[in-house]
Amino acid sequence: MKSKVYLLRKNKDELPGAMPELFAAAAGSSVKKGDSVAVKLHFGEPGNKAYLKPTFVKPVIEAIRKLGGTPFLTDANTLYRGGRSDTKKHLQSAAGHGYTKEAMGSDIVIADGPDGRDIDNVKVNLKHFKDVSLAGAATRADCMIVLTHFKGHELTGFGGSIKNVGMGLGSKPGKQRMHADVRPRVNSDRCIGDGECVKMCPVSAITLVNGKARINQKKCIGCAECVVVCPTGAIAISWAGTPDSVQEKMAEYTYGMVRERVRRVVYFNFIIDVSPNCDCYAFNDPPIVPDIGVTASSDIVAIDQACADLVNNTDGRIKGPDKFRALYPDVDWSVQLSYSERIGLGSRSYRLVEI
Repeated sequence: MKSKVYLLRKNKDELPGAMPELFAAAAGSSVKKGDSVAVKLHFGEPGNKAYLKPTFVKPVIEAIRKLGGTPFLTDANTLYRGGRSDTKKHLQSAAGHGYTKEAMGSDIVIADGPDGRDIDNVKVNLKHFKDVSLAGAATRADCMIVLTHFKGHELTGFGGSIKNVGMGLGSKPGKQRMHADVRPRVNSDRCIGDGECVKMCPVSAITLVNGKARINQKKCIGCAECVVVCPTGAIAISWAGTPDSVQEKMAEYTYGMVRERVRRVVYFNFIIDVSPNCDCYAFNDPPIVPDIGVTASSDIVAIDQACADLVNNTDGRIKGPDKFRALYPDVDWSVQLSYSERIGLGSRSYRLVEI
């Protein structure tokens, strides 16, 4: 049986007013009176302009309250140095993008706690992990609404709901375990020695030697932030295992959250400002396709598959039948979908229902 994926085709100005109808169709029966509802989103790195704006989130908060739920906006801290690497900076970054309790009518909770130690170790007994390390505040919710800015990603091809939940709600130790197979390498001929990678590295694994970047592979944790900040493309991804492993590990973390902890989950993917890279960076390139709208589903695999198809079937700045392979030729983004389907997270077979 095909999973139902709702599609709301609206431009950005019309989206806030149309969100209540989409929420009622996709999530109206999932939120119960008295529920603690985790609203998972990415607050955006300072300097990034493609992150999901509060104006699209506020109608969701209001819809949850009307159903008797108590929402809280949440994300977990990052591995890399930046505006969201610890709880204090993360909250400041969120506020800088308009995410405050006063503006949203909802608490803002960094899910791994003030010191990063609010961790829930969850048994999954899957291919890569027997247990996964998740941000605790999110695992204690009765229900979860996942709001995702759908975009490209250098490690996984695209970033959808699977990445938003699995990577986004992994604890710091969990994120490190998921990235363990990534080993960036430096092409010294292209390196200009600007030091941006040195500033970004969270574990000081990169130094400049004779004006060229050098990565200490024993210290590297594989977060790959240096790959994106390098202005000349001198740093590329090398894999200790296979390029598929990060996607599979990410799916196992998603499994721990939505199959072993929070059982009522609905996903919303915003296919707007579809940038080539993640919102984790202090910049964003132009969208690869024009805005499409918002999808919603209770099937995390179906919604990500539908969004990938919608992007690939839309003419835009990036040409060809597969926009994400055009961006990242070495990454087969379908791995996250096929593996997620295999472990029981959902189905790649879907039926679009336009609202």
